[in-house]
Parts: sequence; structure tokens; C-alpha cells
Amino acid sequence: MFDYQTGSLPDPELRSETVDMAERPVRGAMLRGWKRRCPRCGQGPMMKSYLKVRDACPVCDQELDAHHRADDGPAYLTILIVGHLMAPAIIWAFTTFRPDPMILASTFTVGCVALSLYLLPRLKGAIVGLQWAKRMHGFSLA
Repeated sequence: MFDYQTGSLPDPELRSETVDMAERPVRGAMLRGWKRRCPRCGQGPMMKSYLKVRDACPVCDQELDAHHRADDGPAYLTILIVGHLMAPAIIWAFTTFRPDPMILASTFTVGCVALSLYLLPRLKGAIVGLQWAKRMHGFSLA
């Protein structure tokens, strides 16, 4: 059983080192994640490709891939943000300029796709940063 006073497991065979139980800054970790940097040090890159999280930070060796569980959260947040930004914009553009519907559709399709591609990896990084700061999904032992 985990001992919260000492921050370690009592059985040395289970885990010999102690765990730092100090509070982690949520805002800073999420901001470093938004920048797609390691939530612990802010120096190493978090992503090894567009949405694939590295196994560990190359600078501070923080294990990342084994613990994060971003799942569908970044996609839902991306849809929420893009929808709330683009829906009023498309209504405003249509009522103000009265463009041809095909021009309006093609312009806003490109805008929605571009904004989604920009936001998705950043929101995933922010969610991984939040999980690290709140010690979720195994980040407490890392």
C-alpha cells in the first residue's frame, strides 16, 4: 500500500525510491503541453510526430507515453472550439457579404480544417500536461 506521508511504498521490492508528492503547477504544465513540450521540464519535445507522444522526454527522462490517456478529449475540445468560433463567423459573413454559397462553403471548410489541424496537437499536449500535474494515470509514480 502506498504511504502518503513518506511518498514511498513500504515494501522495498515493490519500489525502492521515494516519490515526490509536492503539488505540481497545473497552469504551467498545461502551458508547456500547449507548446508541445515536456510538462515537467518544458525543454524536451513531447511529440515525436503530429499526435504521437514520445516514450520519454529526451531532456529529463520523464516517462510520457506509458501514462497519458488523452483519448478523445483533444478531439472533442477541438470540435467545441472550432464550432464556436466558425459558426458565428459563417453567419456573419453570409449576412454581411452575401457571397456565393460555394465560395462560402469552400472558404469556411478550409478555415475549419486549418484551425482544427492547428488546435489538435496543442490541446493534446495541454491535456497530457494536465494529467501530469494532477498525477493521473500513473504520472504520480513517475
